Amino acid sequence: MNCKITRNAANVLRRELDKPENADKKLRVVITHSHGDHAHYGMDMDVPGDKDEVVATDKGIDVVLTKGEALLDGVKIDYLYFPKEGFVITNPSKGNHGDH
Repeated sequence: MNCKITRNAANVLRRELDKPENADKKLRVVITHSHGDHAHYGMDMDVPGDKDEVVATDKGIDVVLTKGEALLDGVKIDYLYFPKEGFVITNPSKGNHGDH
């Protein structure tokens, strides 16, 4: 499985992961809603389990994904400042380039 994190997102995520309450946790990307051929995504801090795969990224942040979940393979995590500040999670490899 594959996951990409942009530089902006990595900077924000690193601050959250460095908090003492998240010391033993990793970033988890989840599907909050799926329909048809695409999904909507969310994030949480969590400890990986037996049904998970931990994916290393080039930003030094490990991401927990549910094994075998095709719509999670290839997710991209970005953090935008304009037009509205916040995280945006898409899956360009599955044709999902943003919420509709």
